[in-house]
Amino acid sequence: MSLRLAEANSIVNAAVAKARQLNVNISVVVCDELGHLIALNRMDGACATVNRRSIRKAVVSAGTGLPSGEVAVIVNHATVNIVAGEGEPAVHVRGGLPILRGGEIEGACGVDGAESNEQDEECARAGISSLQTLATPSRTQ
Repeated sequence: MSLRLAEANSIVNAAVAKARQLNVNISVVVCDELGHLIALNRMDGACATVNRRSIRKAVVSAGTGLPSGEVAVIVNHATVNIVAGEGEPAVHVRGGLPILRGGEIEGACGVDGAESNEQDEECARAGISSLQTLATPSRTQ
């Protein structure tokens, strides 16, 4: 089962809240397991170019099931190749995290624009952790 819009929006809102705590402006993306966007938000004051990097980070994580910073090489991976085919190269830096439930990849969250890739990943982690508060009996983690 894929992520729902309400879940994606919760992730975005929690990531933005973390960015505000860190006093940084970010772009945050949530995509499904195939790398298709569900939600995107660029905070006021964030550079326009951060959207593309946040998308790349999310797609790499969704496609591999790994944090984007841990992916060394991507060879012939359909999900990631779709993004590359659309003119967006894959990235291998921190800031993208997979969303896993029941051992399955349901999507990913990618963040860019903070002062460091570590802060980007911290915002993504905060976003994904918001799913725990949304869990219902039919949608447990």
